[in-house]
Amino acid sequence: MSKRNELPHALTLEVRDSCLCLHVQRAARALARRYDEALKPAGLTHGQFSLLMSLNRPEPPTIGAVATLLAMDRTTVTANLKPLERRGLIRTKADADDKRIRRMVLTPAGRRSLVAAMPFWREAQAETDRLLSRFDADRLRAALLALS
Repeated sequence: MSKRNELPHALTLEVRDSCLCLHVQRAARALARRYDEALKPAGLTHGQFSLLMSLNRPEPPTIGAVATLLAMDRTTVTANLKPLERRGLIRTKADADDKRIRRMVLTPAGRRSLVAAMPFWREAQAETDRLLSRFDADRLRAALLALS
């Protein structure tokens, strides 16, 4: 076997120990599980909570605006909206100026759902901050924002 095709275990350990992408993904999955568990009594996942919260604006956003905010593609946002729409938490409406553009509106039931979820989110947020207390959580947030 040529040296070019060798993949020593040491490279696996290097990636395991130093790959920022891997560490961020692992942390993101762990945080997602933590927030999913916290939001379960409100009947929402962390993704649904974030999606609903992204609609809480003075003017109803477009799917593209929400996709940009959440760093998702439009088709994924659309797929994630459907169950929320079936539950009556959101609705879509045509833009007043351009009927081809769809805007997403948080319904009164959606607002109530977010209000109900907020204490659970706040507790998960406080627990996460406690876990990060020996680190500078604000610097971490800023660094993650810089990556996105």
